[in-house]
Amino acid sequence: MTILIAGGGLSGLSLVAHLVTRPESLGPIVVVDDGRRQLATAGWASWSAEPGLLDEAVSRTFDRFHVHAAGRSRIVGLGRYKYRFVRGDDLAAAAGKAAERRGGVVFHRGRITEIRQAGRGAEALVDGEPLRADWVFDSVLGPGPARVDGWLVFRGWHVRTAAPAFDSAVPTFFDFRTPQGRAASFVYVLPRGPQEALVEHTSFAPPRTRGMAYPKEQRSALREYLSTILGVREYAVTREESASLPLSASAVDRRRGSILAIGTKAGLVKASTGYAFQRIQADSAAIARSLAVHGHPFELPKPKARHLLFDSTLLDVVARDPAQLERVFAALFDRSSAEPVLRFLDEESSLPQEGRMFARLPPSLYSAVTRRHR
Repeated sequence: MTILIAGGGLSGLSLVAHLVTRPESLGPIVVVDDGRRQLATAGWASWSAEPGLLDEAVSRTFDRFHVHAAGRSRIVGLGRYKYRFVRGDDLAAAAGKAAERRGGVVFHRGRITEIRQAGRGAEALVDGEPLRADWVFDSVLGPGPARVDGWLVFRGWHVRTAAPAFDSAVPTFFDFRTPQGRAASFVYVLPRGPQEALVEHTSFAPPRTRGMAYPKEQRSALREYLSTILGVREYAVTREESASLPLSASAVDRRRGSILAIGTKAGLVKASTGYAFQRIQADSAAIARSLAVHGHPFELPKPKARHLLFDSTLLDVVARDPAQLERVFAALFDRSSAEPVLRFLDEESSLPQEGRMFARLPPSLYSAVTRRHR
């Protein structure tokens, strides 16, 4: 069995790690990446209740976070969950160590322009030359979302302040004390220390915006948040990052013959949150298990229809009435522990648990969910 992984980012490296740590030999493995995105500047936050395969790449761990919505601030505990941050270079180092221990993994620099079926296997066109394998896992081209239900538009500043301004033990999950502008927006803060943090302006924008960024308004909102809400007088922006991610509450048709889309190309970004790290880890583990047990990578869990329904309903309601996002978040996190909410967002909650949670939602969203369910 030969394996080609298109892309050496989060999904490609996660799949490498899960493949090489199986007791069975699943190689040889070739990872092709063009090197255009520097992993040193990437990072991902996520929550999880159990230890993970790539925990050695975690650089920061939190057991609570701050939320501010509907005029109320509170610190919410995470129960059995931990909120973790992984830097791109640490992820690459952890995956590289795992690959080196097992052997049989080659990292190849090259640009992929096409991935296609080739007989009983598949091939990728790398710098104009075909590279064949029994299975190709595609995080580069992919089929794309079946339907775009909204956009996650964010702009983040890596900030260093002259005086202590951040609680290094408590990230801010969402803070709605910022101008809402063109879409439902909040600020997210991930501290690195008392004087360093990522301060990020995040918006859930309707499909019609096509993910258009509005840098002037976002920067103005970030300046206002730092000066007015946090009371920071002196600070330096050491780096700025931005992106627009399509959000889809539809299942993606990931398979094309011997080719399987992975990562964001496989629709693994959770439409109601924009988070993907833990979903990619679970998917990578399932792919590796399927290859080992069945000899193919397609024995994977199916998306749950009721969770896709909730995601699509939320995005639809927020697109029509952006103020609903703050009301929803305020209702969901008006509790001492976020554990029930995180369990639901991980799609591990039971129907009775979800019924109790929906009963706390604003009437308009609760009615929309029940209408669509019927």
